[in-house]
Amino acid sequence: MHLGPLLATLVAGLVLAFIFGALAYKARLSPLVGYLLAGVVIGPATPGFVADLPLAAELSELGVILLMFGVGLHFSLKDLLSVRAIAIPGAIVQIAVATALGMGLARLLGWHLAGGFVFGLALSVASTVVLLRALQERRLIDTERGRIAVGWLIVEDLAMVLALVLIPALSAAGDGGSTLYAALGLTLLKLAGFVLFMMLVGRRLIPALLHWVAHTGSRELFSLSVLAVALGVAAGAAWLFGVSFALGAFFAGMILAESTLSHRAAEESLPLRDAFAVLFFVSVGMLFDPRILLQAPLAVAATLGIILVGKSLAAWIIVRLLGRSHATALTISASLAQIGEFSFILAGLGVALGLFPQQGRDLILAGAILSILLNPLIFGICERIAGRAQFAPEAEDKDPRTQPLALIETTLREHAVIVGYGRVGSLIGARLHEQGHDFVVIEDRDRPVLAAREQGACVIFANAANPHALQAANIAAARCLYVAIPQSFEAGQVIQQARALKPDLLIIARSHSDAETTHLMNCGADHTIMGEREIALGMLRLAAG
Repeated sequence: MHLGPLLATLVAGLVLAFIFGALAYKARLSPLVGYLLAGVVIGPATPGFVADLPLAAELSELGVILLMFGVGLHFSLKDLLSVRAIAIPGAIVQIAVATALGMGLARLLGWHLAGGFVFGLALSVASTVVLLRALQERRLIDTERGRIAVGWLIVEDLAMVLALVLIPALSAAGDGGSTLYAALGLTLLKLAGFVLFMMLVGRRLIPALLHWVAHTGSRELFSLSVLAVALGVAAGAAWLFGVSFALGAFFAGMILAESTLSHRAAEESLPLRDAFAVLFFVSVGMLFDPRILLQAPLAVAATLGIILVGKSLAAWIIVRLLGRSHATALTISASLAQIGEFSFILAGLGVALGLFPQQGRDLILAGAILSILLNPLIFGICERIAGRAQFAPEAEDKDPRTQPLALIETTLREHAVIVGYGRVGSLIGARLHEQGHDFVVIEDRDRPVLAAREQGACVIFANAANPHALQAANIAAARCLYVAIPQSFEAGQVIQQARALKPDLLIIARSHSDAETTHLMNCGADHTIMGEREIALGMLRLAAG
């Protein structure tokens, strides 16, 4: 069989992305770093096999379309409006500050004003993938700080989507006054026409089409329909309305998100979205020339300084000026101390339109790789500065039920300790409350904390993986520990620490697979409950009468 350039690029890109991504994950880094490094390895700047760059660029276009479709699919106007008072002005000011800093650096490097503007924009927007993973790892998604960070990111994404539409038109118009206004007006008119068409026609047609396909009962046809909508709308937006593929895909996802089938659509399209998103990051890595680190170290350092210090400091000041706590400001600052997907798209656009030289793209890619590498460290430093006990519901919330408890050791003895107060933990707590047993809840999400306190539970607002949290729960005097969190890695840490504090403690944990059961038992759990197995046993008991 002949290994053509398309197949060779796909095989090399995906296999190396998996290898480097797995190594990055093992090193507790974002797999994104691994994907970018895989691209560097098969790119023209490094020796050895070189993948087909034009083919990789075309595959990356598919990646951009599916990435933007995913962004639109998870876009939540409700979440944005809930934190609009801080996310909208905060994101706009932070983008302006970072863009101004980028323009200043571009000016020092001798680039044109327009090139500096695009360069600054690329440094102002954080990576969705990196930010969401950082918040999920720290279980901050459902907290007020997490919602602010996500809302802030949504505003950034919307601003970049608009920039992707307007920058080509402004570049084509040049510096001519009337020509510039005419190009801008025509672009905005086309954009308005596309938005109007999607609101009037697409909003009815797309959900109706997917509902019809869903009723056919064919999973393959439904998966195909989701991809056809994403790619078809993206292409139609470009060919019929002259707007970008990215904007078309974003709107397709946003409209589909309103459908009752949105979760299924997200699930069905996820594997292909992930695969082409990986190829997008690999193709970006192929464009990176590592020699920039030696040829222009000061420019790289300045770029990284804007990302890690400039815009993060601006975010911290903005959040504090808007009346939020020091802990919230640190969380937002750490979340934004990196760049990613939109930065790569803007870097490619800047080079393609001749707005800045290839050095600009290399600086953006170097800043992205280094900032993603350093982001976990920055998050850790911010957590240590604020203190885990102070990462709590916002200080401006005056409801005493939601105010955090300090990590002061409880005086309860022969009590139960529940780690996690979600669907499983809350059921355990309700039954213990009915039976009159004392129990302590360890939780770090504000809504479950409120629910536990309303039941009269003693609540310790902290991450249970923190040894101080278990000590505050007086685990040494407890009779049993229920580990009800779904994250097996974190659950294993909790079990090991609890077993060290009290060797004869009864520990019961939840699991989702045989592998998780083995892992938790090896960590020291006495019993594990697998939900699927209990459902099966329950069904068999009912059938047996």
